[in-house]
Amino acid sequence: MTQAYTQETGQLGDAPQQSGSRIGRLFDRFRNDRGIWRRGLVLAAIAVLLALVMIFHADVPNRVGNLGSLLETFLPWLGLLLPVLLVLGLVRRSASAVLALVLPVAVWLNLFGGLMFSDKSGSGGDLTVVTHNVNAENADPTRTAKDVAASGADVVALEELTSSAVPTYERALAGTYRYHTVQGTVGLWSKYPLSGTKPVDIKLGWTRALRTAVATPRGEVGVYVAHLPSVRVKFNAGFTAGQRDDSAEALGQAIAREPLHKVILLGDLNGTMNDRALAPVTAQMRSAQGAAGDGFGFSWPASFPMARIDQIMVRGLDPVSAWALPRTGSDHLPVAASVDY
Repeated sequence: MTQAYTQETGQLGDAPQQSGSRIGRLFDRFRNDRGIWRRGLVLAAIAVLLALVMIFHADVPNRVGNLGSLLETFLPWLGLLLPVLLVLGLVRRSASAVLALVLPVAVWLNLFGGLMFSDKSGSGGDLTVVTHNVNAENADPTRTAKDVAASGADVVALEELTSSAVPTYERALAGTYRYHTVQGTVGLWSKYPLSGTKPVDIKLGWTRALRTAVATPRGEVGVYVAHLPSVRVKFNAGFTAGQRDDSAEALGQAIAREPLHKVILLGDLNGTMNDRALAPVTAQMRSAQGAAGDGFGFSWPASFPMARIDQIMVRGLDPVSAWALPRTGSDHLPVAASVDY
């Protein structure tokens, strides 16, 4: 019995020893797997395609359902595919799929890393502005007005005003803002005097934009308030935005003719800064959020913000900080910015 036990022990002693760590065993498993580069080629191809889509998003045509604008509206969300592809690559034990993922990760970080991981906001500012689409169906405009006034902004722009709700907003904001104007469905409330106020024709047949000059302590600033037409995603027509695009062109032309050097645009533009359709405006103005914001600053829908379609843009002014305000009774979040002269 003793001899048999010794022999069995000797046989066990001659068996190869396993690596002491899980990482070591996993590394050995991958190193000895001859199919590690051949598996997951489809996943690798998807990763490369994703990178190409992000690199050349401006070349995706709009001729079919405005697909290019739709892609650009939600472009940051393509980043959600990156961890999915990583998990699938690891499950497939595919070195090709994991290595190919480096390309779309690098492209996404180049496009959005500055917004995602850096806080460019400063403190102070000569002028603070807020814009808010208050929602025509807002059940509590008084509360919304008070929430906006509590932001401490010097100038407040409101969009989607109804004729029945305007008196409510006027009463609620009168104590904070001495000067105001309402043109059609948009309005501006200011602590400083207004002059040269007029509606802006954005090719809709009714007024959804205005221009005025705000006499701040540091000089006049031309302020535009605009609510561009809504866009729709239809099953049989794709991303329908023709009317929005025409209005953006008209708004861009009006701003280009503005005689004042310092200009601020406030409003719901129904498009993001990446959307090529807003180029007539974005080509001549800076985004306060892009220049001095913390994160993406998504503003719509308020229940789960997925895109920043409410914009504050400037020309001849320096953004200091930009942020989204807490939710009100609207389906949009208010957005704010402070600027220096």
